[in-house]
Amino acid sequence: MAFYPKKRASRHQGRVKAFPKDDASKPVHLTAFLAYKAGMTHIVREADRPGSKINKKEVVEAVTILETPPLVVVGAVGYIETPFGPRALCNVWAQHLSEECRRRFYKNCPSITARGFYHRLVI
Repeated sequence: MAFYPKKRASRHQGRVKAFPKDDASKPVHLTAFLAYKAGMTHIVREADRPGSKINKKEVVEAVTILETPPLVVVGAVGYIETPFGPRALCNVWAQHLSEECRRRFYKNCPSITARGFYHRLVI
């Protein structure tokens, strides 16, 4: 699909459109994270297709290069099951957040007080 459909993106950042089903027997783990398409190139590899003419021969294939920004956990959300579906129960924010990260949570950061972010912390 490459760069199809040829239209302007609806948002600047990508978004996760689907998550896998949650399995309670597995430990807590990441289910998705963002990656950006940085470009394409090609590789030469040995094909492993038994019964094909190209089996055990070198083939050239296109590959996509993805760029992933560094991932830092800033908090967690606890959910509770309701008759209408899951609902957010509480938010827990990390204590190690830098000033640059906290500024992203407000539209007008210089006008907020120093207590503005920390009164929302749940420990």
